[in-house]
Amino acid sequence: MDPAELLKLLGIVIVVAGFALKLDSILIIMVAAVATAVVGGMDPVAFLDTLGTSFVSNRSMCIFIMTFVLTGTLERNGLRQAAAALIRKLKNATSGIIISAYGVVRVLFAAFNINFGGVAGFIRPVIMPMAQAAVERDGKKIGDGHLEELKGMSSGMDNVAWFFGQVLFVGGSGGLLVQGTLAGLGYDVSLLDLAMVQVPVAVVAMIAAIVYYNIIDRRLTKRRARVIKATGSASYEEGADEAEGAGQGAPADAEKGGEAK
Repeated sequence: MDPAELLKLLGIVIVVAGFALKLDSILIIMVAAVATAVVGGMDPVAFLDTLGTSFVSNRSMCIFIMTFVLTGTLERNGLRQAAAALIRKLKNATSGIIISAYGVVRVLFAAFNINFGGVAGFIRPVIMPMAQAAVERDGKKIGDGHLEELKGMSSGMDNVAWFFGQVLFVGGSGGLLVQGTLAGLGYDVSLLDLAMVQVPVAVVAMIAAIVYYNIIDRRLTKRRARVIKATGSASYEEGADEAEGAGQGAPADAEKGGEAK
């Protein structure tokens, strides 16, 4: 193989070395692109034309950047605090109810292919502060373990609602894939028929998710109340260890007292 052809792979070497040294990602990619263009004999005008064409053809991939900027700006101006304050005004709202309500709204909008931004764009800045505020309504700070459970519940509900909701959208990529596959097998199925078949599946999936996450929420709430009542600790994890130790020590003390008698 001509060594000159191998030299055109210099950009790959630069990318690997740059990421290995943990340098700036954008700088690494730009340096690798310029080096590849120079080694490949591409003139500056052709390089810029190729770079611009690639950016325009993949511009949809940059939408997440706008989501991060918008979310960060809203959080900086008190979005999380506003969401928590709203929930404190609703006395009967629990974290399970909040997550369930989000799931219902999420699946309805997903049926029209409207995305809220997922975990990064909506769960973290809006739903999580609301669910956390519902738990901390008693004035006790939520523990790390309980908080992690809420994160998992919120993310799980988001995944279930979006997965089963987006297939309800007529003309979605999933429906087109199924329609094309069935057409290749000799079955002529319309996108509307496929969406109608998915409706009961989505309903059952959402009911199962709502019941499941509300059961988990009630179990966590009861455990939190039991621990706080036993120890009076504002920290859920600190009180959990004390309560567990107290629960194990009580029978032992009673047993020793019985033997002494």
